[in-house]
Amino acid sequence: MPVGTAFHERTLALCESLNYREWSGYYTVGAYEMTHEHEYNAIRNSAALIDISPLFKYRVTGGDATKFVNRVITRDINKVAVDQVIYCCWCDPEGKVVDDGTITRLGENEYRWTAADPSLRWFSQNSLGLNVEIEDISEKVAALALQGPTSGRLLHAVADANIAGLKYFRVTHGKIAGVPVDISRTGYTGDLGYEIWVPCKDAIKVFDALMDKGRAFDIHPAGMVALDIARIEAGLILIEVDYISSKKSLIDEQRYTPGEIGLGKLVDLKKESFVGREALMMEAKKGGSARRLVGLEVNWNEVEAPLRKDWDGAAGAVDGFAGGCAGVSRGAAGGEGNVDDVVADFEEDDCAGYGGTGERGAGDEFEHGIDSGGFAEDGVGEGGGAAVF
Repeated sequence: MPVGTAFHERTLALCESLNYREWSGYYTVGAYEMTHEHEYNAIRNSAALIDISPLFKYRVTGGDATKFVNRVITRDINKVAVDQVIYCCWCDPEGKVVDDGTITRLGENEYRWTAADPSLRWFSQNSLGLNVEIEDISEKVAALALQGPTSGRLLHAVADANIAGLKYFRVTHGKIAGVPVDISRTGYTGDLGYEIWVPCKDAIKVFDALMDKGRAFDIHPAGMVALDIARIEAGLILIEVDYISSKKSLIDEQRYTPGEIGLGKLVDLKKESFVGREALMMEAKKGGSARRLVGLEVNWNEVEAPLRKDWDGAAGAVDGFAGGCAGVSRGAAGGEGNVDDVVADFEEDDCAGYGGTGERGAGDEFEHGIDSGGFAEDGVGEGGGAAVF
């Protein structure tokens, strides 16, 4: 039976709809009101506060912590500075993706690692022979996502921290309501946003401070429905929806390399050996992946196409449809699906792929487009997810 997060006392009181979902053993709000519109609009037009505490969180320390991280992930952690955050994935020995998440480098040999699935056993198996300590801090650290155009001004008003100087995919340390917190400029919406990491025992104090101060910035609590629409519009993938962990796959077609799900730019084949490197090198020598996850934007006027138009050219091109929603910002339905790398007669208008964005309207430092796939070009990477649109 699910349990409440550290913020449950407050989110339950605010959830008029009683629309709850289960997320990694926790109750999480689907939508606070009977519909999600106000919550979605808060993400896009003001500020939305989202409880993301059910994420699995690990603290990695020890003399070999950096070596361990590099052994597991496909990126090169040596290129990452202290107080920088990266988005990454990790693979099995066959080069198939096990999970994806973020890693924050808090010190020379100290990291906070988030994952969608429980990963302690996998990490422990790959830490043999190394001087490293891996601690599951999921029940010690709560997390809030503060997303939307006014989120920065709100944090500047409520937090004793350097918010104005906080760059994209960086973390700063400070206090909210007297509670020590880490604040990272990260998110899962494609809009300006931050994530706040707080000790569970003081979570309510931070939540109350944000909601109280946030009234002047039109803050709204937001649930998973609004978040899901925002992440699909931004072209950000979700495990068990857009792809399946190789540990849970039942057939080969359910197992994906990074390149097949838009994470190819997160693979550094030039770095020291990591789990799955040999298999990914073989894929690269063959010219890359044979299939890929793309964004699909559907024109509602063509939904009735079978009545008026024969899509013979597209038959069989889309292997499967993954996440989807009625897009609001785009004004069209959107989602993700798997397609063969080369699709004959599949017209561009039938399958529109777009570059993902890290933060909407963020300025020159966030140059994400169709070529970069939502990731910066400097080799370190500051992108916020696998951009398939």
